[in-house]
Amino acid sequence: MRTYEQNARTPEFPWPFTGREDELERVRGASAADRPGIVVTGPAGHGKTRLITEAVRGTEHALVTGTPEARDLPFAAFAHLLPDAVPPHRAVRILSGVRLLVVDDAHLLDDASAVLVHQLAVHGRTRLVVAAVDGGPAPGAVSRLWTGELLPRLALEPLPCGDVAHLLAAAGLEPLTVRRLHRVCRGDLRLLRDLVGALGRAGRLVPVPGTDERAWRGPLPVTAAVRERLAPVLERSGPAGRDTLERLAFAEPLALSLSRDGLDLDVLERLETDGLIHVDDDSGEVTLAHPLHGPALRATAGTLRARRLATGAPGPCGPALESERRALARRIEQLDVRPVPTPVGEWLVAEGTVLPAGYAAVRARFARLRGELRDAAAWARQGLRGVPGDAACGAELRLAEGGLPEAGDGDVYARYDAVRLGAPGRVAGRLPAGSVFARHAEALARGDGAGLDRVAEGLEERGFLLFAAEAYAQAARAHRDPRAARLSRTRAVALARRCQVARTPALAGLVLGELTARQRQIVTLAASGLSNREIAERLTLSVRTVGNHLYSAYSRLGTGDRGALPSLCESA
Repeated sequence: MRTYEQNARTPEFPWPFTGREDELERVRGASAADRPGIVVTGPAGHGKTRLITEAVRGTEHALVTGTPEARDLPFAAFAHLLPDAVPPHRAVRILSGVRLLVVDDAHLLDDASAVLVHQLAVHGRTRLVVAAVDGGPAPGAVSRLWTGELLPRLALEPLPCGDVAHLLAAAGLEPLTVRRLHRVCRGDLRLLRDLVGALGRAGRLVPVPGTDERAWRGPLPVTAAVRERLAPVLERSGPAGRDTLERLAFAEPLALSLSRDGLDLDVLERLETDGLIHVDDDSGEVTLAHPLHGPALRATAGTLRARRLATGAPGPCGPALESERRALARRIEQLDVRPVPTPVGEWLVAEGTVLPAGYAAVRARFARLRGELRDAAAWARQGLRGVPGDAACGAELRLAEGGLPEAGDGDVYARYDAVRLGAPGRVAGRLPAGSVFARHAEALARGDGAGLDRVAEGLEERGFLLFAAEAYAQAARAHRDPRAARLSRTRAVALARRCQVARTPALAGLVLGELTARQRQIVTLAASGLSNREIAERLTLSVRTVGNHLYSAYSRLGTGDRGALPSLCESA
């Protein structure tokens, strides 16, 4: 097999390929024989190139890449594949012999190369896998690949926070830092890598007491990548707009009623039209549209200006923080833990401010009920920073590290504990009538697999991801149809992966149940510490076969880390 490239330099990827299982399969399927190919689009830095690289790894293909320097040179992207001064019709004939052509940064192709790619798609003899950036200018011949329905389009969504956490696992970052990085970068993996590197080099990742994790507190590092992403915002906003954006950066969320005290409403309207600020329809609060802009503007404001803007911010954070606490507590009482905006608490913890223990305890409980156990532990530790002996934060920390609720967790949730443990008869008629918790108890008592699936959907819809995973696991055991059982098991595993390695009785045995018998055998031996060669010798297999089984198992288990295997096998 051969791979044609424009140069001999092989790109190095310091982080493992993580997540994107569905997208990976879609690109692989679209680039298979008898398929026309696919266009992968998304903002810069979202991992389009990496996804395609993984999808075509090990296959014979040609690679061309658009570059801004060569946009005015005809056929510049194809110079390594075509003879000099080749006419367009002959170029099409030559490249029709290439069975798979990967076109990276297609939005940067010169016009002649763009037309050539379009003609190859029209002729249909060459499978095309094309990557292009959303939201910017691109040759018409490129955009017509998908708007003209020549090729299917895969719009790449930002990598979910759970996958970002897995990506950063080797860095040993605590959950609040991971969420902060995920929020600031909003799917831009290049920026993520830049910030993590800058924080590490500057020694700004500090140990978290009582753990082996590190945390980022304080301002955003002003790297070249941060300045690059901030520059077009400042250019679009103009001097008056920049002043308003900086004021918002030190005061958001800002009520519109307060904006009359120093902010020009005409400027705010223009910034909203340009997509640089967001005005909430319900609360009327004004915030910056992108979560990177506030930290970046604060970090680049300069010491004296930062002091003046911070002094002009509208009052203390206490009332706003209490409002967030009440909103979270109200959701918990309503058996609904879907995310709610909490910008003040996130800002304060990012700046390293000591949080009130009462707020931290509710944040921890809210996260725990969502199945975000590591987040819950991190919030509890934040509360214990200010009040080391706080009973509520201490209890939340134990629960986050240990699993199931206890009597002090509230009457309804304490009773629901029996359902999670598989004993619904103990709380028959004692859960809120008609609630999803009551329906869970009834379906489990009947052994109704389909009913448990519906309950799991309801729990997931309300944000109870761990409870939903447990309900699916119970459904898998209740189903008599093996296919229905497998579907429920798969859904349970998918949700459990999002719950930060939660281990509960209902989930026991699920993870390895996703593997084939041979994969389970090899994973168990790898978890015991044997090398691939040692496993191969014991099972009379080739080392390559062992490696292939492990690779497939990693995909199903949602991990690429051999060190995580012992805990996965233990939970099984």
